Amino acid sequence: MDISVIGLNHKTASVDLREKLAFSGQKFQEALMGLKNLPMIDEVALLSTCNRVEIYVYGRNSEKTYETIKNFLSIFHQIDKTEFEPALYFYTNRDAVKHVFRVASSLDSMIIGEPQILGQLKEAFDFALNKKTTGSILNRLMKKAISTAKRVRTETRIAENAVSISFAAVELAKKIFKELPGKSFMLLGAGEMAELAARHLISNGVKDVKVANRTYERGCELAKEFNGKAVRFEDFLKELLYTDIVICSTGATEYILKKEQMQKIMKDRKNKPVFIIDISVPRNIDPDINQIDNVYLYNIDDLQQVVDNNLLERRKEAEKAEAIVEEEVEKFLKWLESLDSIPLIISIRQKAEAIKKEELEKFRHRFQNLDKEHLEAIEHLASSITNKLIHPPTIALKESSEDKELLAMAIKKLYGLNEDEEEE
Repeated sequence: MDISVIGLNHKTASVDLREKLAFSGQKFQEALMGLKNLPMIDEVALLSTCNRVEIYVYGRNSEKTYETIKNFLSIFHQIDKTEFEPALYFYTNRDAVKHVFRVASSLDSMIIGEPQILGQLKEAFDFALNKKTTGSILNRLMKKAISTAKRVRTETRIAENAVSISFAAVELAKKIFKELPGKSFMLLGAGEMAELAARHLISNGVKDVKVANRTYERGCELAKEFNGKAVRFEDFLKELLYTDIVICSTGATEYILKKEQMQKIMKDRKNKPVFIIDISVPRNIDPDINQIDNVYLYNIDDLQQVVDNNLLERRKEAEKAEAIVEEEVEKFLKWLESLDSIPLIISIRQKAEAIKKEELEKFRHRFQNLDKEHLEAIEHLASSITNKLIHPPTIALKESSEDKELLAMAIKKLYGLNEDEEEE
C-alpha cells in the first residue's frame, strides 16, 4: 500500500492548462466520488486552487494508480493526455508525505509564507472527510500536515514581512504611526494597486477615508465601497490638512503636489506626520517633499525594494521551515511503519492473555477457598506481570526502523506464534 500525490501547479503548468484541469462547484464532488470508485484506491482527497490541482491517494500499486488517474483526468475534463502529462508530478510514500507537508506550510507556494493555501487544504480535507473518501491513513496525513504548518508559522517568521506592494504600504504605515485605527486616509486617483492598498489600510482599522478622483462619479463609487466620502479632485489640497496617509495613483504626467504646497500644509498641520505613497509612473508627487520634516514619501521603487528585502527574509526563514518539515515527515513515517507491527502486537497480547487466563483457572481450581477480594488481587497481579512482560517487545516493534523483519521473526519464535495465529 502506498501514499501518492498526483498533480500540477504554477511551476509546471500554465494558467490555461491549470484552468482546464481545475475542479469547481458540483464538478469537484463528482470528481472526488469518481476517484474514490477507481480500482486500487482505498482513500482519496482532492485539492483544486488557482495555482494547483492535486490528488492525494492511499491505495495499492501506485504506478497503476497513476496511469488510472491520468485516464480519469483525460475523460473527466475531455482533454487528451498528451496535453497535460508533461506538466504532472507524481510522488509516492516519503516524497508524497514531504510534498503535502511543504504545500500546507506554504513552502511550495508562488509566494512563500502566504496563508491562503493552509485554509484551502483544510477545506479540501473537510470535504473529503464529510464525503467519507478518506480513512485512517489520509486523515492522519492531513492532520499532521496542518499541525506541521501551524508549527512552521509559530517557530519561524516565514509569514511575516510584506511581500506585495500593497501590503508593503500598510507595513510602512504601521512603522510610522504604530497604530492605524484613528488615522485618516486619502486615495488620490483610482489605480488598481492603490485601491488594493486602500482596502488593506481599511482592514487594518483606518476608518476616516476620503477619495479624490478626476472623475467625480468614480470617486463617489469608490467612496461608497470604502464607506468614506468623495472629494472633488481640485479640493484635495485642502483635505491634506486633515489627512495622515495618502496613496496617489492618478496617471498625471506632471507633479500634482509640490514641495512649497506641502510645506504650507505641514505648517498648518503643526508638523503632524504625513505618510505619502506615490505609486504613479511617472511620479505624481514632487520627490523633494521628502526633505520636509515629518513627511515620509515613498514611490513604487521604494516599495519594491521593501518587498525584495522581505522576500529575502522569508527565504531565510524557509530554511528553518524545511528543517521542521523534515522532522515531522520522519515522525509520520515512523507512525506509518508502526502500523505493520499491529497484527503481531495483537497476537503477542492475545497469547499472553490466553496464558494468563489458563494459569488463573488452575490457581482458582487449586485454591477454591480464597475469598473474592484475594482472587481479585491475584488477577490484578497477573495482569500487571503480563503487561510488563509484553511491553518491551511491543515498544521494540513500534519503534524499530531497521531489521524489523528479523525482529518480528525472533518474537514469533520466542512467543511460539505461527503465521496462522498472527492472521487470526
